[in-house]
Amino acid sequence: MTTFENLTDPDAPELFPASFPRDGFPRWEWTARPAAVPTAAWTTETTHRDGQQGGLPLTVEAGAPIYGLMCAFTGGSGGLRPAALFVHPAPGPRILQAALERHAGGAPVEPTTWIRASRKDTELVGGLGVRETGMLASASDYHTFHKFRPGGRRQAAEAYLDAVRAVLDAGLRPRLHLEDATRAPEEFVLPFAEAVMAVCAEHGPALRPKFRVCDTMGLGLPYDHVAAPRSVPRWIRALRSLGVAPEDLEFHPHNDTHLVVANCLAAIQAGCAVVNGTLLGTGERTGNAPLEAVLLHIAGMGLMDEPLPDFHVLNDLADLYAGLGRPVPPTYPLYGKDAHRTRAGIHADGLNKFWWMYAPFDVPRLLGRPLEVSLTRDSGLAGLVFLIRQHTGRELPKDDPDLLRVHDALMAEWDAGRQTAAEWEEVESLLAAPVTADVS
Repeated sequence: MTTFENLTDPDAPELFPASFPRDGFPRWEWTARPAAVPTAAWTTETTHRDGQQGGLPLTVEAGAPIYGLMCAFTGGSGGLRPAALFVHPAPGPRILQAALERHAGGAPVEPTTWIRASRKDTELVGGLGVRETGMLASASDYHTFHKFRPGGRRQAAEAYLDAVRAVLDAGLRPRLHLEDATRAPEEFVLPFAEAVMAVCAEHGPALRPKFRVCDTMGLGLPYDHVAAPRSVPRWIRALRSLGVAPEDLEFHPHNDTHLVVANCLAAIQAGCAVVNGTLLGTGERTGNAPLEAVLLHIAGMGLMDEPLPDFHVLNDLADLYAGLGRPVPPTYPLYGKDAHRTRAGIHADGLNKFWWMYAPFDVPRLLGRPLEVSLTRDSGLAGLVFLIRQHTGRELPKDDPDLLRVHDALMAEWDAGRQTAAEWEEVESLLAAPVTADVS
């Protein structure tokens, strides 16, 4: 017979408030905080580049409001800092100019640019008014042996370094985007990074380089115990060992193999202070790092002070994208229309009894989104009770005649073959319908 001799039975529930505070996002309770973790971390934006490449139809009329929402989101938090914009093709220059004007007037997100690491492209950025530019420097042999003719590492390194010199001569700070780093040899990346640092040192600390480690195909892994080049922590430590400061290191991943956020958190723990991605994760193929998720965890790690970004603003961004014909997928975490919706009766019953049971945090307060129930044949009376209370404030017992009448009417439709869920508008109509007397 089982006696549960070691099982405790406290008078009050243990809800782990240090990890799951009622007034904020879930927190990391470090058991052993890695020494490499930076004292602060933040994000940078690339919607106007990667988002556009991913099919977001950016016009000046759309691009400028997106920049404005970025600024409204980050506010005075410092959670989102620079944003990269195209200098070509159109309408990139006009969106960039509008952003530069707003930044000059106090908007918090600093516009930067993105070019290929070629001397020809550097001619496009010299007089724009930006302080730094990203430079695409393809790092893997997949690229260096096939983009150049005749091809090879030395030819690529020399071309990139020549472009760095041109950017420095223009008085701009170079940000080297190490494309496809998670398939690149250290024998190329590290000597090249050292050469860039040496050239930049001649121009003083204000123009020291930044390095962006790009997991271009989403092949990076968040673990130390895998070999180079796939280990994201190994790449961060390798560049840190050259003397690159955490704030001068960025990680730019894609989500092709579902590891985008895990890899971001691994990069931060290894000593990278900056994650590059997009709000709501828009981008090429499967998308970029969703910055709202990364910032949620940065806050949980204790790497961001109050005030936090205004996560409510991203509801407006989701609406804007829907208006552009690129809506957030319904099941997209945090901001999809079904992200906080249940159709299960057992979940609805839990929400009725103690709503924290089926909420990861205070979603309505922190995100400005409701906890929702859509009624199906599996939702039971509990789902109907929740929906009525949510929309009217009425707390109906499960034997309430109106409740039973509406439930029976919906069940009759599902029994007859209906496949769609019932939303509040239909329930409201059924509640308001007059009761028909039984004359049988």
